[in-house]
Amino acid sequence: MNETRKVFIKTYGCQMNVYDSERMADTLAPQGWVEAGSAEEADLVILNTCHIREKASEKVYSELGRMRVLKAEKAERGEKLLVGVAGCVAQAEGREIARRAPVVDMVFGPQSYHHLPGLIARTGNGARVVETEFPIEDKFDHLAPPSREKTIARGLTAFLTVQEGCDKFCTFCVVPYTRGTETSRPVDRILAEARRLAEAGVREVTLLGQNVNGFHGEGPDGDSWRLGRLCRALAEIPGLDRIRYTTSHPRDMSDDLIAAHRDLPQLMPWLHLPVQSGSDRILAAMNRRHTADDYLRLIDRIRAARPDIAMSGDFIVGFPGETEDDFRATLAIVEAVGYASAFSFKYSARPGTPAAGEAEQIAEAVKIERLARLQEVIDAGTRAFNLSRLDMEMDVLLEKPGRRPGQLAGRSPWLQAVHLDAPMELLGTIARVRIDAVATNSLSATLIETPSSRPANPSLRAGAAT
Repeated sequence: MNETRKVFIKTYGCQMNVYDSERMADTLAPQGWVEAGSAEEADLVILNTCHIREKASEKVYSELGRMRVLKAEKAERGEKLLVGVAGCVAQAEGREIARRAPVVDMVFGPQSYHHLPGLIARTGNGARVVETEFPIEDKFDHLAPPSREKTIARGLTAFLTVQEGCDKFCTFCVVPYTRGTETSRPVDRILAEARRLAEAGVREVTLLGQNVNGFHGEGPDGDSWRLGRLCRALAEIPGLDRIRYTTSHPRDMSDDLIAAHRDLPQLMPWLHLPVQSGSDRILAAMNRRHTADDYLRLIDRIRAARPDIAMSGDFIVGFPGETEDDFRATLAIVEAVGYASAFSFKYSARPGTPAAGEAEQIAEAVKIERLARLQEVIDAGTRAFNLSRLDMEMDVLLEKPGRRPGQLAGRSPWLQAVHLDAPMELLGTIARVRIDAVATNSLSATLIETPSSRPANPSLRAGAAT
């Protein structure tokens, strides 16, 4: 019988990292590892890092400084602590992390976490392990599915990676260098994982990929399936009532995927479709391979197919060479689309990307000022969209207890947080509600129809959700 040991995984960044962290824990479970609630309780700490945001590396090294202190304290008590760095920062800076941070025992990239038990074993003689190659084998082939108990404990919603990597090579982006080229999982394996999730009580699944709508996995018929066809197959799984996906590229928004939004009630009316800039000149410099007009025409086609769909996006301000006119074009496209929400960022150079070497870098003060102006327009759009839900009837997936007794909380079809007074036995159901009030970050509602649906996940009904 394996000795019980504790692992604490700290996750940075995107939803795919959340999924990866869960699968790391699943990979370690057969070897006797259980999840700890904090680093202080753990025998192994893994920092699952993200390289997209500004100062990502600095945050990792700061946390490693804390791990150095914790490791020393444990050593004084005769306890051992292993420290691992995983994810995209590990992939990009593996040898440098090992050089700068002696506290680290293992460094491994996102394509190698299925090797984690073996990596731990290699540290047994005091060796430090760095594994940042892109292996030939598919890591998903080597991953056992999470146990039913773990799936139940994780709740009503789940992430499901269907695609990794990107072939677009946007000049600001490090993903092709840290996640590799586009790879799609076989359809039958995705469907099998989705069925297991549904059988364990998951009612909403979010399909993940760096370029998820570029999905081209091999189907059971031998054909290459696109994302629209995959969504149609997922929609046939009993109990899987909601499907979402992120993140998409405008060039891969196929006719079939747009038709799936029209045809499938399970495919939620929410689409995150980053444009990054409203300036054709900047879009070309970013290697986005679409124009602002291309993007706007695409939005029109999507809305014609699914009139209630809400749009979300990403924007970068202060990209090298961006002029005031370029920035105003970005403001104009935000106004034209009318985003329900969007994420905006100051451009920050990612080492090794083409844009990092451009001569016309924008002054930090200019980036800060433009970001504030852009965010003001985005926030106004979000407020307008939320206000448009007032007095609307909608279906809400009741996911967890609310902030006060007698209250439940969930998500609208458009991903808004919704709170309402409802009995605990409705936890895990999809309820019909009417929106009574709109706050900055949430909606308040009244239950108007008791749902008739399969019983909620028993652990959730008992109040296990958090």
